[in-house]
Parts: sequence; C-alpha cells; structure tokens
Amino acid sequence: MSNPLFLVLLFLFSLSLFSSSTFSLNQDGLFLLEAKLHLSDPSNSLSTWNHRDPTPCNWTGIHCNNLTSAVTSINLPDSNLSGPFPTSLCRLSSLSYLSLPNNNLNSTLPSTISACTTLRHLNLSLNLLSGQLPSTLSTLPFLQTLDLSFNNFSGNIPQSFANFQQLQTLILVNNLFTDTIPSSLSNISSLKQLHLAYNTFLSEAPIPTEFGSLVNLENLWLSGCNLIGPIPVSLRKLVNLKNLDLSQNMLNGTIPETVISGLTSIVQIELYQNSFSGELPRVGVSNLTRLERFDASENYLTGTIPGELCRLKKLGSLNLYNNQLEGSLPESLASSESLYMLVLFNNSLSGNLPTGLGSKSRLQMLDVSFNQFSGNIPASLCSQGTLQELLMIYNSFSGEIPESLGNCLSLTRVRLGNNNLSGVVPSGFWGLPRNRFNGSIPESIGSLNNLGVFVASGNSLTGRIPSSMVKLSQLGRLVLRDNQFSGEIPHGVGDWKQLNELDLANNRFVGDIPSELGTLPGLNFLDLSGNLLSGEIPMELQNLKLNFLNLSNNQLSGEIPPLYANEYFKDSFVGNPGLCGDISGLCPISGEKSKNKNFVWVFRFIFVLAGVVLVVGVAWFYFKFWNFKKTKKGFHLSKWRSFHKIAFSKFEIVKLMSEDNVIGSGSSGKVYKVVLSNGETVAVKKLWGAKKTKNGNVDDHEKDGFEVEVDTLGKIRHKNIVRLWCCYNNGDSKLLVYEYMPNGSIADFLHSSKKNLLDWPTRLKIAIDAAEGLSYLHHDCVVPIVHRDVKSSNILLDEEFGAKIADFGVAKFVRGVGNGTEEPMSMIAGSYGYIAPEYAYTLRVNEKSDIYSFGVVILELVTGKQAIDQEYGEKDLVKWVSSKLNEEELDQVIDRTLDYSKYKEEINKVLKLGIVCTSSLPINRPSMRSVVKMLHEVTSGSKSRSGRFSPYYQEIVSDNDHSES
Repeated sequence: MSNPLFLVLLFLFSLSLFSSSTFSLNQDGLFLLEAKLHLSDPSNSLSTWNHRDPTPCNWTGIHCNNLTSAVTSINLPDSNLSGPFPTSLCRLSSLSYLSLPNNNLNSTLPSTISACTTLRHLNLSLNLLSGQLPSTLSTLPFLQTLDLSFNNFSGNIPQSFANFQQLQTLILVNNLFTDTIPSSLSNISSLKQLHLAYNTFLSEAPIPTEFGSLVNLENLWLSGCNLIGPIPVSLRKLVNLKNLDLSQNMLNGTIPETVISGLTSIVQIELYQNSFSGELPRVGVSNLTRLERFDASENYLTGTIPGELCRLKKLGSLNLYNNQLEGSLPESLASSESLYMLVLFNNSLSGNLPTGLGSKSRLQMLDVSFNQFSGNIPASLCSQGTLQELLMIYNSFSGEIPESLGNCLSLTRVRLGNNNLSGVVPSGFWGLPRNRFNGSIPESIGSLNNLGVFVASGNSLTGRIPSSMVKLSQLGRLVLRDNQFSGEIPHGVGDWKQLNELDLANNRFVGDIPSELGTLPGLNFLDLSGNLLSGEIPMELQNLKLNFLNLSNNQLSGEIPPLYANEYFKDSFVGNPGLCGDISGLCPISGEKSKNKNFVWVFRFIFVLAGVVLVVGVAWFYFKFWNFKKTKKGFHLSKWRSFHKIAFSKFEIVKLMSEDNVIGSGSSGKVYKVVLSNGETVAVKKLWGAKKTKNGNVDDHEKDGFEVEVDTLGKIRHKNIVRLWCCYNNGDSKLLVYEYMPNGSIADFLHSSKKNLLDWPTRLKIAIDAAEGLSYLHHDCVVPIVHRDVKSSNILLDEEFGAKIADFGVAKFVRGVGNGTEEPMSMIAGSYGYIAPEYAYTLRVNEKSDIYSFGVVILELVTGKQAIDQEYGEKDLVKWVSSKLNEEELDQVIDRTLDYSKYKEEINKVLKLGIVCTSSLPINRPSMRSVVKMLHEVTSGSKSRSGRFSPYYQEIVSDNDHSES
C-alpha cells in the first residue's frame, strides 16, 4: 500500500503543474495584453486576447514559432484600433513581422521603436500618425520593408535613413514631408522599391543624381513630388529598374536617350504631366525589350512617334496624349500582338491609321481624337472581339463606318463626330449589347430629309418622339422598341407614306393610337405593345394590310375592329382589360338589336353584383383565416414576403395605390406614397412590366433587378440603409414596400429651388450618414456588397435630413472586398457621370467603384451642381472641378448658397476628400471606412489626414480628363 503522504504531495505537485500550464499565460502573451490595454478597440477585434490561454498563438492576428511558441508575427489590418503605437510590442523577442495598416493609430511614432530589433517587416500605412519620423528607425538591423504611407508625417526624411543595412522596400507615399528628397537615400544599396509619391517636397528641387547608384532598384515612384529639372542621366545605371513613374511633376527638357538605352529591364515608364519637350528618343528605345507600358502624355513633345517604340513586342499601353506630336503612325503598330491601349488625342498627327490595326492584338481602347487623321476607319479594329472604346472625334476620317463594327459585341463607347464620314451606319451598331444610348432624340432629326431607316432598339433613350420626325417622308422603317420613351405618339404620322414597319413596343407611350396610321399604304408591321396607350383602337386600322399586329399590354378599351376580332389576332390584344371582341377570353360584342340592350344591362348588373359578393367573400375569408395563416407553418402567401413585423396587408397597399399619389418615376418603375389606415406612411415601388425579347421571353436583366433588391435589402439592417418592409411578386406585378422618406433625395434638393434649405452642417451630416451606410455594405456585411449605382438621387432623406442609401437593383455580393479583388460584370451598371473610369473600361467591379461614385456625390454637395451638365462642355463634374482648383477660380466651385466664409475650412477639407475619392487611379482612393473617419474628423476639427491633403490635390488633373472625347 502506498504512503498516504507521498500521494498527497504527488497530487499537489500535479495540481501546480496543471495550474501553471492552464491558467498562466506566457511572457509574450502578457506583453500583448499590455499593448491591448493602451489601444481602443471599439470593434472587438482583440476579443480573443485574454488570460485563458497558455500562449497567444491562437489569438486573432498572431502567429508563433511552432517549436518555442514565441510570437513571430502580428497582422491586424482594418481592425479599427486607435491610440498611440504600443511600444510593449517591441519587447517580443522574436517578432519579425508587424503589420497594422488601415487603423486609427495616432500621435507620433516613438523613438523607442528602435527596441524592435528583430523586425524585418513594419507596415503602419493608412493610420493617423504624425510628427517627424524617428531617426532611430535606421538602427533596426534586420529591417527589410518599411511602409508608412498615407499618414500625416511631416518635416524631413531623416538623413540617418542612409544607415539602413538590409532595407529593400521604403514606402512613404502621401504624407506631409516638406523638405527635399534626401540624396543620402542613395546609400541604401539594398533598396529595390522606393516610393515617395504625393508628398509636398520643396519645389525647385531636382531628382537626386545620386539615385543612379541604387543599382538594385526595381521600382522608383516619385509622382507628385514638386520635382523640377531634367531626368538625371545617372538613372541609366539602374539596369534592374522595371517601373519608372515620374509623372505629375514639373520636370523639363527632353526625354534623355541615354537613360532610355540604359534601362534594359524596364517594364513601365510613366512621365506624364511634366514639361518635357523635344522629340521622343529613338536611340536606345529598341533595347527596352521588356517595356509593357509607356506614358509620356501631357508634356510638350514634338516630332514623330518613333517606329522603334512601336515595334517593341511586349508594348501593351502607349499614352502620348496632350503633346505636339505630328506625322503619321508607324505601320509597325499593326503588327503588334500585345497592344491593348493606344491613346493619342490632342496632338497634330495625320495620315491614315495603319492598315490592319487591331488585326493581331487584343485592342481594347483607341483614342485618336483631336488630330488630323484622314482616310478610312480600319475594318480590323475589332478583329479580336475585344474593342471597348473607340474615340475618333475631330479628325478628317472619310468613307463609311466599317460593317465589322456593327458586330463588335464588346463595344461600350463610340464617338465618331466631326469627321467626313458618309454612307449608312451599320444596322448592328444600334443593338450592341454593351452600347446602350441614353438621352433623347434631338429635334433636329427632322432635317434629315432622306432618312429611310432609323433603328435604336434596346437602349435607354427617353423623352418624346420629336414632332419634327413626322417630316421624314422617306422613312421606311422606324424601330424604337425597348427604350424609355414617353409622351404621345405624334400626330401627323400620316406623312410617313413610305413606312412599312413601325415598332414602338416596350416603352412608356400614353394617349390614343393615331387614326392617321390607317392611311399609310405600305404599313405591314405594327407593334405598339407594352406601353400605356389608352382609348379605343381606331377603326381606320382596318384599311391596312398587316402581316403583324401587336397592341397587347396597354390600357386600351372599347371594341376591337371587326377585321381583327378573330382567333388569329388573339395574342395581339391580351393585357387590355377594357377591350371587347368576338375572341375567346375577351368580352363578346353585342350582336343584339336595341330591344335586347336592357337585357344586356341587367346581365351586366348581375355580373357586377356577383363580383361584389365574391370580393366581400374573399375579404371575409382572408381576415377569418389571418390568425390561422400565422399559426400554421405550411399555409402562407408565397408571393408576399415580409422582412420586418408589419401591420398591413398587400390588399391595403394595392387599394391605396393611386396615380394621384405618384411621387417618382424612373427607368425601373413608379413610386407611390401610401398612407395606411393605421396612420403609417410607406413608399411603394411598382416595377414596370418586364420587357420581353422578340421570342417572347422575359429579359433576364429585368428579372434580376427585383431579385437583387429583395435579396440585398431583405438581409440588411442599418440605420443608413433604407428599410424594405416587404415585397409582392406574382409574375406580372412586382411591388417593393419601403419606409417612407419624406424629404425625397439629395438630388431633389440640390438641383431645385430648395437648394438653399441644405446649409453646410446639414450637407456634412448627409455625407457622413451616406458614408456610414456604404461603409457598412463594404466592411460589415458577412458577404460584402458593392452598390454599383451610388448617386445623389439614390440617397434619400428622412424628416430630419438623415440620409439613407436606396435602390439596390444592380447591387452585387462580392467576396474579397477590401483585398483588391475584382469581379467581372456582364454589362456596365450605374449612371453616367458617376461611373468610375476603370469600371467603364474593364467591367470589373470592387468597392473602389462605389467610392468613386460617392466622391461625385461629395462634389455635388460642395458645388451644388449636377454630375453632368452642359456648363462643363466635354467634361463631367469631376473634371470640371479639377480644372478649377486654383486660387483664382476656387470661388466658382463652391455653391454660392453656402456660407463659405463661416465654414471655409470644413468645406475645403470635404472638397479635397471628394477629389481624392474620384482619383482616376483606384489605389489612390481611400476605403469607405477611412472616408467615414475623415468626415467625422472634419466635424471635430482635428488636424488629421482628412483635412491636411497635400497641395498636389489642389492641382490634380486625373489621367482620364479626356474620357469624354
């Protein structure tokens, strides 16, 4: 038998071991908890950091050595952490990787960071750190990557940075440095990436010639650094350089041939928006065998485009717009197999475009506008089926538009005006799936006396048919189906004596069918279906010899003309409840004489009475079994879905919908204001009847809009997202019932006489509310959501001018938002003037597309102007604002109804934020979480990144300023 004392001691020893291993956190864990104490964590990102674990290796963002359990890596991006930099992290003896980007770390970066002696990677980008960079950073012996971009660091870059021993990546983009770029950085011989772009370095400072000694450098990014002078010849020594970006400075002189010839590893050169003059280099260009992108636009370059440059096999993008180049394009461009973008507008180039251009390359964008080109448009431009944008205005092109362009299904944008083109526009041109025209038909169309065919189906055209069109006596075919035309069919159509096809189906036409149509001798195809036409069918239509007639789905009434009152034309009249004719399914025409009329009226009375009894019975049945429906799981109206607890039925909604209560109408449907019996007010969107294709199928895009709206809003709960109460869908009728927003949309106020009701504090509050709604979609939904149609008319206002995001008909659930991933779309969604340039160009969408659109809304709030206006000429609001941001013209930008003298600082900060959000480069746009942060800081008046943008943003001209050409 064992000794009892021995057993007790063994038990106590085991218990002490168990306690120490289970309840005692190791030293690294204690250091991390100390750091947590000094951080604010409103999103509970550090909720797993606690005393319950023996090691922190399973905590959020922590990675450990598998053998020693020592912390080696901390990675906490986008965690909403705030407070000063936690110096206790430097006590982690094995920490080599520290990444805390896109948080709210503030204060200065302490000099004690030199205690993080084991660090190899340090990323504190997109925070609120300020003050001078600590010179002690360079004492970190193993540091290879230092990223402090998008903070508020000021002063100079320490000279001590020359002492880095192993640094390979130095990124200080978008801070507030004001001294010159220190030439001592050239001593960091290990550097591969040097990014100093968008800092307010002192002007009258050149690129340090010493940078030529950075022989391991692969990327040099010095955009927007106030640099002057020529490109140093010493840069030719950078034989490993792949990307050179010196754009948006004040560099001058010629592009040095010796530099070009030396950069044998170069892949991308960007030199746009400087002051380079002279000719493009020829000597040495042929050595750039790896060059993929060359951008020297917006300079003063002269001479011709070198054939050596155009013969480079890997050259994919060539941008030389806004220069003084002349001569013809090298024929070698037609042989290029990599070329996808050729942008040459605003030069003096002439001659024919190269024969066969686009035949071997997957050309996506061609812009040669505002030159002197002549000859025919090459038929080969879309040979590979990838051409998306074709811009050729203000040249001297002649001949016909190639028929091949009518079959180019990838086209999204075409501008061919102000040339000498002749002949017929290819018929397929108007029906290209991605080339949807909007706006109205100009009244001047009536001057085209010889116009014989006008086909514009499947677009987004609006307004009325111009009255001048009735003058087109030679018109033989008019097809305007599947648009958004409204108003009446113009009278005077009796002059269309040559017309044989009239197709106006699936629009919003109202009023009577003109009886004059019956006088057209050659008309044999008439389709007016899917409109809002009313009144009786003219008996004169019996004079026509129609092969096809379709008047279905209108609001016609009365008797069907006897010639068409038979089974053959049955489908031509369905969807008109008021029509009567001798066709099964339609009420019969009375064939009795007057002596039988009393019987008919009696019969109708009985029929109506029976209907009333039926309605009362159904209503009784409905209310009788209301409780039964709620308690029996298997009994419900599958067509009626509610997403919140509601106290009304679909019957009450439908009953109270009246044309007198219409408060809005758009491309998707009408919106009604409905006051319920319980005193509550709701908004009801009734979607237009689904458009049908020629084969009678419902267009998939029409179906998707309703389903996307329901799937998206039905799952969202946020104070700044409009609430969807319920929906109803029986196939023919689709209703969406929302909370009512009594003050309408931002656009209703900003672009009307009510603009002065929105003072600056109200506009700033609206911007914050809308930003918080979008931030929720991007960052807080389980599957992130990209709205894709952010605009001022889709941001609604409640009774206290609180803003809520609405209209999710084209929204997309996109996995990977915030990680730079993009999802390809089948077609462009959104509204002109709000669409991000890269979205319109690539059809790939991520959250940056919404941020651009929101930036346009910010500019609307500041300027009081619309996104698109004739005042801007060929520009939109973004480009117009960018062109006015100098001291002399700034007063033209700010809305004059605002009290600018009182709120000048806040207004200027928000204006700059709008410019940053609408940057042409997606990478330069902040996240919506950062936008919310910046807007809140405007209201608090803090000196943060939101209000201290570099002066570069006051002069910014986006690289797509010519996107309207």
